[in-house]
Amino acid sequence: MRRALLLALALFTLPAVQAADLKPFSASYTADWKQLPMSGTASRELKSNGDGTWTLSFQASMMIANLNESSVIKLDKDALLPQSYHFERGGLGKAKKTDLDFDWSTKTVTGTDRGDAVKVALNAGMLDKSTYQLALQRDVAAGKKAMNYQVVDGGDVDTYDFRVLGTEKVATEAGQVDAVKVERVRDPTQNQRTTVLWFAKDWNYLLVRLQQVEKDGKEYNIMLKDGTVDGKAVKGS
Repeated sequence: MRRALLLALALFTLPAVQAADLKPFSASYTADWKQLPMSGTASRELKSNGDGTWTLSFQASMMIANLNESSVIKLDKDALLPQSYHFERGGLGKAKKTDLDFDWSTKTVTGTDRGDAVKVALNAGMLDKSTYQLALQRDVAAGKKAMNYQVVDGGDVDTYDFRVLGTEKVATEAGQVDAVKVERVRDPTQNQRTTVLWFAKDWNYLLVRLQQVEKDGKEYNIMLKDGTVDGKAVKGS
C-alpha cells in the first residue's frame, strides 16, 4: 500500500504536450483504496513565472500521508530542462525530503536526498520525477506508442517505460471524457505491480484517472474531481 500511494502521487500529470502549447492549469482529484475504508484528495497547479520558466506544484493529503512536490522547468525550444526539484513526504512510514538543482552549464545535478549528498552527471534529456510527465504527454499527443525516459531519482538515474494501450471514455465528476489509455511497463519477473493512466484528449492530456494494482491485489485509484486548463473549466459530455 505504501508503494502504491507513493507511485500514484508521483504520477499526477501536466496537461501540456509541447512547449508552444504549455498552458497554466489547476486540477483536483479524489483517491481511494478499494480494500480499505479511506480516501483522500490531491491538487496540482502549473503556472508561468513570466521569465520563460514554469513552476509545477503538487500537494496530496490522505488519512495516513501527506506530500508536497514542486519543480521549476525551463522550456528551451522544444527541450524540457528541469531547473530544480523539491519533494517532501510525512505521515507515512519514514519521512523523506529531496532537494535537487540541475546545472546545465556544468552538466551536474547536486543536492540532498534523505540527508545524503547527491551529485549526478547531467546528460541531455534527463528529467526529474515531475518533469518527465510533460515528456510523456507530448509523446502521447504525437501519436507515439512506446516511450522511455531517463529520470533522476535521488542519487540514481532510472528508466521509466510506457506504452499506449488505446482510447477509452472515462466518467469523471466533471463529465465523461475521451481519453488515451497508457500503461507503465515493468519487467514482470522483477515487479508485478501494474499502473494504468488515462489522459483527456480534449483537455491538453490532463490526467483524469489512474489505477494501480499491487502484487497482493490491493487496488488504488485516483479520479479527476474538477480542473481548469488555460482558465477554462474542464467539462465532459
